[in-house]
Amino acid sequence: MSERAAPFYCPYCGDEDLRPSEEGHGAWECAACNRAFQLKFLGLLARGVQRTDTGGDRI
Repeated sequence: MSERAAPFYCPYCGDEDLRPSEEGHGAWECAACNRAFQLKFLGLLARGVQRTDTGGDRI
């Protein structure tokens, strides 16, 4: 089984000095701005991705 992906930067200040938090799964701490945040996957959208154009040129 593969490891979970880690965030590359803080969503608040943009710094890359992140550490896993002791608060639980998906929790991270930013040493630069002293904030803690949690990442959570909510699920897939039922409608999926839809195109609004027909593709191609009109004649």
